[in-house]
Amino acid sequence: MWTLTSKFILIDIASILYCFLVIVEGAKLQTFTAEYGPFNETYYDILEVIWPATISSGALQVTPDAASSDFKLSNKSARVLLNQRFKLWEEHASQPQLASFNTSFLFNVFRPFNDTAAEGLAFMIAPNLLLPPGSMGQFLGLTNTMGDTSDTANRFVAVELDTSRQCFDPDNNHVGIDVNNIKSIKTESLAPHNITIAPIGMAKFYNVWVDYDGLNMVIDVYIAEQPEITSPTPPKPGSPILSADLDLREHVNQYAYLGFSASTGNASQLNRVLMWNLTVQHFSDSGKELDKWMKIMLGAGLAVLVLVLVFAVGFGYRYRKLRTVAPSSNLVGALQRLPATPREFKFRDLKKATSRFDEKNKLGQGGFGMVYRGMLVKENMEIAVKLFSRENIKGQHDFLSELTIINRLRHKHLVKLLGWCHKKGKLLLVYEYMPNGSLDKHLFIGPNKEPLEWNLRYKIISGLALALHYLHNEYDQKVVHRDLKASNIMLDSDFNARLGDFGLARALDNGRTSYAEAEGVLGTMGYIAPECFLTGKATRQSDIYAFGAVLLEVICGQRPGTRIAGFQFLVDWVWLLHRDGKLLEVVDQRLGDNYIVEEANRLLLLGLACSHPSASERPRTQSILQMISGAMPVPYVPPFKPAFVWPAGEPMDMDSVNTVSITTSDSVSEWSPKNLSSENSAGHTDSLV
Repeated sequence: MWTLTSKFILIDIASILYCFLVIVEGAKLQTFTAEYGPFNETYYDILEVIWPATISSGALQVTPDAASSDFKLSNKSARVLLNQRFKLWEEHASQPQLASFNTSFLFNVFRPFNDTAAEGLAFMIAPNLLLPPGSMGQFLGLTNTMGDTSDTANRFVAVELDTSRQCFDPDNNHVGIDVNNIKSIKTESLAPHNITIAPIGMAKFYNVWVDYDGLNMVIDVYIAEQPEITSPTPPKPGSPILSADLDLREHVNQYAYLGFSASTGNASQLNRVLMWNLTVQHFSDSGKELDKWMKIMLGAGLAVLVLVLVFAVGFGYRYRKLRTVAPSSNLVGALQRLPATPREFKFRDLKKATSRFDEKNKLGQGGFGMVYRGMLVKENMEIAVKLFSRENIKGQHDFLSELTIINRLRHKHLVKLLGWCHKKGKLLLVYEYMPNGSLDKHLFIGPNKEPLEWNLRYKIISGLALALHYLHNEYDQKVVHRDLKASNIMLDSDFNARLGDFGLARALDNGRTSYAEAEGVLGTMGYIAPECFLTGKATRQSDIYAFGAVLLEVICGQRPGTRIAGFQFLVDWVWLLHRDGKLLEVVDQRLGDNYIVEEANRLLLLGLACSHPSASERPRTQSILQMISGAMPVPYVPPFKPAFVWPAGEPMDMDSVNTVSITTSDSVSEWSPKNLSSENSAGHTDSLV
């Protein structure tokens, strides 16, 4: 009785102390202040300059400032965002809180051909670092035709400086406040204020101030002309030109980015930002400070509580021997303390659903366990049950690692976790069932079966890229998957890609850019980036390499580790045909001519770009998404595969490693890393979920 009572009291007190600390720490505001400009190439390190935006001539060219024979200034959209996100609001049971910010920027809009002005420029609060495809013209780089009809999901707020009139605008020279939609909630014509954003035949410079008061939930906009770019900044006007009540919690993500967007339509204009000042009072997450105080307060509080309990109920007990807590008890305790604890299934229900884990219900098997198909009759729901095979401390570590990460992930292109079960040493995870199985089962089929259609392959690649971008950039922590491959990509009833198997995935703590496994390099040959064999570290860039391998696998219908034409890896063969100008010859022959040439060429080049031996040369996920959609060209891919050189300067998203310089051949076949899983030529997959 003593043990049971004290257990629950201790848990309750620990929860109270934890909640108290989160509220105290979470309510603290931090102030970020910065002055930017004149702009030069060093700003590429702190700004996300989304093509075709550039930094040139001392300014952010939010829409392109130079035309060429094959590149026009019309019908373009772009964004330039600070690549640091801010926590703009905090939600507590006692009192919700909103951050405040003040920003000012010097801009000018110029019509290069003195014709009709073209659309405009906006300061925005953005949910992510992506540019919506098709956001040119009236959409100002903020949204697009599809997004503007479902504005509640857009999650942006913008102050537009509009130079083109739509049916809902007052004129072609106005300022407006946009909330998740290009139809402003409030506008003000600028002509009565003697302000012309884009005068014909000349460039005028204007300072804009945007102030948001988080306490009173009011946004104010001020504008004043600056005679010359070198002139002193004019004083801020005494009253705003536009003001509106605005509760940011209802319209933007808790974590958001700040910056600029712009677009051109059938006509063209230059949209330039020359100086930018920003002050944000944002909320800080608890981080290491919370961990430190948690240990101190919980340690002290629990020690006192234990003493009280001992004296209160221990008159009859002069001494109790401390008992070692079984590993299974530790595991259950860890599971119960998970945030938003997932559902706990009963073992007997899962046993019944899978017909006692009958072999005929087996979907796949891998290094971490077996996956079975099941049916919960009472709920009329099909499930996939992953039974972990290693019933020891290492197996529990794998189980907890996967559950801890995927429990909090929420994305339509990730396999959804339904719950867990721990019974009699058995560790199980329960996922939603994917009717079409894994991608590899549709790529590597018998000669008499129809190959996977081109439009479905393109759709799967797009979905996988969205999932990877979410893990790398949009989740609370950066997550490296570490095991991206066709057998871990599941397909729902509509052949939407769902990335699964997070047994190797790891969330990177704040400030960390890589993860090192004590046991060495983990993963599957053909998908592992060459630098991993030297550093033993997984990074977002090594995930990109694996994505490139999958991309080539989907287009070619060949496994990345396939020996072909004398090459040990598929990527080397593809690079050879790229050199010879025969790139399309690698497209899966079973498709015949049933594919889109332009798309195939673009995706193959993207696959090679992602497979670049140098981590710093591989594109990032936000660029990959735009390349897949065709909104951004694929970077230059050299005709000869570059040699792997280490170290290779300062790679992105990788810790610097002190090691000798090593130059290898195009192949990494001489390496013999430990713990590499494999897939045989018969199409056996080593994991499903």
